[in-house]
Amino acid sequence: MTLQGGRSRRALFAGSVGNFIEWYEFGVYGSFATIIAARFFTPEGGGAVEGLVKTYASFALAFFFRPVGAALFGALGDRIGRRPVLILVIGLMTVSTALIGALPTYAEIGAFAPWLLTSLRVLQGLSAGGEFGGAVSVMTEFAPAGRRGLYGSWQSFTVALGLLGGAGAAALLASVLSPAQLESWGWRLPFLSALPLGLGALWLRLRLDETPVFRRAGATVRPPARALARAIALGAGRVMGWAAAGYTFLVVLPSYLQNSLHASFRQALVATVLANVGFAAVIVPAGWLSDRVGRRPVMLAGAVSVVALAVPLLNLLQDTSTSTAVKGVAVCAAGAVVGLMAGPGPAMLAEMFPTSVRCTGLGLAYALSNAVFSGCAGLIITETIKRTGSVDIPAYYAAATCAVSALALLTLRKPDDENGS
Repeated sequence: MTLQGGRSRRALFAGSVGNFIEWYEFGVYGSFATIIAARFFTPEGGGAVEGLVKTYASFALAFFFRPVGAALFGALGDRIGRRPVLILVIGLMTVSTALIGALPTYAEIGAFAPWLLTSLRVLQGLSAGGEFGGAVSVMTEFAPAGRRGLYGSWQSFTVALGLLGGAGAAALLASVLSPAQLESWGWRLPFLSALPLGLGALWLRLRLDETPVFRRAGATVRPPARALARAIALGAGRVMGWAAAGYTFLVVLPSYLQNSLHASFRQALVATVLANVGFAAVIVPAGWLSDRVGRRPVMLAGAVSVVALAVPLLNLLQDTSTSTAVKGVAVCAAGAVVGLMAGPGPAMLAEMFPTSVRCTGLGLAYALSNAVFSGCAGLIITETIKRTGSVDIPAYYAAATCAVSALALLTLRKPDDENGS
């Protein structure tokens, strides 16, 4: 193994592990949304749907702090380096996630409980906003020539592993604990496990070198603010379908199946695990393929597939005569088409911005898209179903956002790749 090859692989692991922890927590939060709603947002006599809406409102608020984190930590990453920022954000994410597992509930301290939970979610949002820009910059700047798509895809792959790990941890606890144990204290365990995971990630990042691209850049001239803002808006448009469909199929699915289709908690978790398996299986091959045929055709295939398949796939889940095996294939397919967008997505964003503003630019594009279209997904879907009574809302939401993304992706041309130096 060459010295450069060793650095590239070390950067890949150090960048990926933080993403895993971040999305592991989001997977846990989504899987336990109904329990968290009951423990923190539903005082005695409150309605279950009302509590779930409040839970997703807290979820959305954390996402709206992501752009703040992306701007703050992105600016630091573009000025002092990628490495120190990645060390800082992993510490913040680890502490805030572990503390959620130790929080007193509404029954114990009253209205302070949801405020404390929401405050920790805000800290998570800040750290997550800085995580993406720094991690993707490190992965793609260390990537060998012609392999940015493959290396960048590991960011999305560890997102899938994190979501899968979160759903898997919830499913395991649901299988070994009684419902009373799970609701009383079992839900805390996956949050507390972030502490040892975070310490391992911190160790890896302390051993990370600064990227050669950043060291060479020096006092590079920054692009005009208007040009940067235009690129950020375009980047957000290109990934909004990935953000919305990803959260609809991979995170919101458990509570949707329970509350709208009356599935059991365990059935909903199994469906979520299958969706994340499909998602994870496609990401890295999609990133590899984008290095050979380009980012645009691969990401377009994913966006157009969601537009065409979202409603039929959801109808299969709603049909009580559909076999369990067919439903399993349907949720797997839903995850897979999102993987086509998620694989090339990080490299595509990195290639849109020069080194001097890469952390800030790609971090803000991703964070803004996720704040609006991921963070609000659960809130929008749950509230709209409540008001309209239509159980097809998740499919309409995913299809509409992917249609807009497809239009934005049509503007993606080869010259964007030239910024990836």
